Amino acid sequence: MFEIWLTFCVWHLYIKCMNAIKTILATERDFFAKVARAAFLNPFGESRDELDLLLAGTAAGDRDVLAAIIDRVAERVAVLQRELRGNLNRLPPPDRETVRTVFLFDLFHRFLDSFDRLIREQAAAGDTPCPVPFAGGFMAAFGEAGFSEAESRRYLALFYQLRRAFYFIREGLAGSSPSLRLVREHLWQTLFTHNMRWFDQYLWDRMEDFSVLILGETGTGKGAAAAAIGRSGFIPFDPKSGRFSESFTRNFLAVNLSQYPEGVLESELFGHKKGAFTGAIDHHEGVFSRCTPHGAIFLDEIGEVSLPVQVKLLQVLQERSFSPVGSYQRLRFSGRVIAATNRDLNRLREQGEFRDDFYYRLCSDVITIPPLRQRLQERPEELGELVAGILRRLTGTAPEREVQVLRKAIERETGKNYPWPGNVRELEQAVRRVLVTGHYRGEEKSAPSGATEQFLADVAAGGLDAQGLLAGYCRILYAQCGTYEEVARRTNLDRRTVKKYLQQ
Repeated sequence: MFEIWLTFCVWHLYIKCMNAIKTILATERDFFAKVARAAFLNPFGESRDELDLLLAGTAAGDRDVLAAIIDRVAERVAVLQRELRGNLNRLPPPDRETVRTVFLFDLFHRFLDSFDRLIREQAAAGDTPCPVPFAGGFMAAFGEAGFSEAESRRYLALFYQLRRAFYFIREGLAGSSPSLRLVREHLWQTLFTHNMRWFDQYLWDRMEDFSVLILGETGTGKGAAAAAIGRSGFIPFDPKSGRFSESFTRNFLAVNLSQYPEGVLESELFGHKKGAFTGAIDHHEGVFSRCTPHGAIFLDEIGEVSLPVQVKLLQVLQERSFSPVGSYQRLRFSGRVIAATNRDLNRLREQGEFRDDFYYRLCSDVITIPPLRQRLQERPEELGELVAGILRRLTGTAPEREVQVLRKAIERETGKNYPWPGNVRELEQAVRRVLVTGHYRGEEKSAPSGATEQFLADVAAGGLDAQGLLAGYCRILYAQCGTYEEVARRTNLDRRTVKKYLQQ
C-alpha cells in the first residue's frame, strides 16, 4: 500500500513539474527563441545590435544593454532550471535545442569576468599556460544545467576561444567607421564561420584547414588582424593540469618573408638538418616545426617570395607536411596559415610571378583592410578614437582633454584632408612626435614644382619617349605617396619596374 502511495506521489510531482515547465515555456518561448538567435549572431554585426536592443526591452533604460539582457536571461533560466533539475530531456523535443542554447548563453556570461581575467593573466605570463581557478565551478554549473562532463570541457575551451576572439578583435582594430566595422565582423566570421551552429556542430576543431589571405596597404593593420586570428584559435582544456594545453601567446608565430634571402628563408620556414649546407653546424627548427597543433603561422609579405618557395609552401598547404632542408624526413603541420601582402596579387599572377594554385590554396578567406584615409572620410571622428587608443597604449591613460589637444595639433598642421600615406602606423608615430615636439607636419611628399613644370614642358614639346614618360610620371607619383607599392598600384606597373624607373 505504501509503495502504491509513494508511486502516486512521485507521479503527481512529475506531472506538476511537467505542467510548470509547459507554463514557463508558454510564457517565455518567444524570449528564449530571440536569445538563442542572439547567441549565434556575430557580435560585431548590426543584426546582433538590433536584437540586443529588442531583448533588453524597457528594463534597459540608461543601463548597459548587454547587462540588462544578462540579468533578464539569468532570472528566467534560474526558474526553468529549478523545474528541470538537471534533466534537459524533460523539455519537449521542439524546445530542447532552443533552451539548451539559452543555458549556454547564460553560462557564458556568468563566467565572462573570469575569462577576461584569465586572458589578461595569460598575456602577462607569456608562453606558460596559467591555472584556470574557475574551471571547477564552471564544470559544476554545467552539470547542474544538464550537460555532460565531456560537453562541459569542450564548452570551457570554446567559451575561452570566443572571449579571446572578441577581446583581440576589439582591442587590435579600434575605430567605428563602417569599413572597419565590416573588417571586425569579417574577422569573427573567419574564426567561427558565418553559421555558428554549423561551426559548433562540425568545424570547431577543424578551422586550421582554412587558410586566410589579408590584403591592404602598408601600415593599415594587417599584422593586428592576423594576430587577432592567430591568438583566437581553439585550445583544449587539460583537466589533469587544470590549465589549457597551450598559451595563446605561443600559438601565434609571425615571419616577415621579405627580410630573408631565399636560402635562409627556407631554413627559417622549414628548419634544416645539421650539415645541410655550409654553416649549418647544428639542427634548426623552422616555424612550421615550432607551430603548435592548434596554432597559426603568419606569413607576412607573401607577395615577395620566389616561385620555388611558393611551390614548397603550396606542398605544405596541400599535404599538411614538410621536410627540413637537407632531410628526407616528413614532418606533420597541423596549424593554420595566415598570409598578408600589400602587393597586387592579381597583377603578379598575370605576370607569372605568383602561382595560381598557390593563390587558391591561400584564399579560403580574403580580408581587405581599408586605408586610414577611407576610414576618416567615412567618419572623421575616428581620428580622435584612434588617438585615444594610441595614447592609452603609450601612457596607460587617455583623458579626453589630452586626446582633443593631440587631435587638434595633428589636424592643424596636416590639414583635415591629409591622406595619411603611412596609414595607422604613421598616425602612431604622429602621436609620438606631437608628445615629444608638439608638432607633426605630415610625411606626404610633394614633387618640386620646377621638376613637375619641366616634365610637363617636355611632354608638351614631345621631347620624351615612352620610357621617359613613365620615369617622369613615376617620380611625380613617388614624391606624392612615398612608396613603390602605391606608385605600382596607380600606374598598373610591377613594383620592380617602378623601382627601376625611380633609380634611373
